[in-house]
Amino acid sequence: MSEPIIRVENVSFSYNPSAEKPVFALQDINLEVFPGDYLVIVGHNGSGKSTLAKHFNALLRPTQGDVWVDGMNTKDPKCVLPIRATVGMVFQIPDNQIVATVVEEDVAFGPANLGVPEEELRARVDWALKIVDMDAYRQRAPHLLSSGQKQRVAIAGAMALKPKVLVLDESTSMLDPAGREEVLKAVRTLNKEGTTIVAITHFMHEAVEGNRVIVMEAGRIVAQGSPREVFSNVETLRALHLDVPQVTELAYELHKRDNTFPADLLTVDEIVQEIERRLEQKERIGGYSWARHYTGQ
Repeated sequence: MSEPIIRVENVSFSYNPSAEKPVFALQDINLEVFPGDYLVIVGHNGSGKSTLAKHFNALLRPTQGDVWVDGMNTKDPKCVLPIRATVGMVFQIPDNQIVATVVEEDVAFGPANLGVPEEELRARVDWALKIVDMDAYRQRAPHLLSSGQKQRVAIAGAMALKPKVLVLDESTSMLDPAGREEVLKAVRTLNKEGTTIVAITHFMHEAVEGNRVIVMEAGRIVAQGSPREVFSNVETLRALHLDVPQVTELAYELHKRDNTFPADLLTVDEIVQEIERRLEQKERIGGYSWARHYTGQ
């Protein structure tokens, strides 16, 4: 296995460390993020998700413990700029990250300020706009774009810095379903092209996109694993006042009626395939109505 690109070691963090009784937003966090990961962090408001994410590019530094990014310690002042070049961040409100009056100028802003040569700068802007499918809007004024398009411009601006890791901190929470899908499509493309993704979200169906999920509660990691492993523990998540993807909720309820029905399905396609398989099986053995069995009709 490759070395982790982000390693969090025994990290605790307090916003008031000098207080007589400091309140810790993070408590004894240990986590590794590997190149190519699509890691999703879930938890209710106040669980520590965003606080942890801000440690990944040295916006915050641990009160206790260490965060290593590509071999660099975030506590080392000399490493702050290289760390921020390694880990890009996209936040909840795209308007807060857009600084120019033309889309392509906004995407160019970050690398231009780092002194990227003109020829390479143009190539980076072209690449970043194409990868988020916004090349056709490069001459458009950002304020004329939809919210989903603005967020894709914000992602392009972060990607033009050529980070190895992209952190999305609730970047779809202000968007309608169409806008969320636009952003998720861009993120999928980036991940397939090799960018490591860390996504913080409260939309459980989005967490299914990742290859790993961690669940946070009161500043601690309380569960982690693949989406299938995490979301199959429906009662545990309910005890933490968290939802599960609607498909998994349906599969769980069907499993309670018939324990041979898989309780860990994640997508609409999976549940449709399972139902079709059962219908075909029942028809082969005599026309038994599976649907009637589950509905009680």
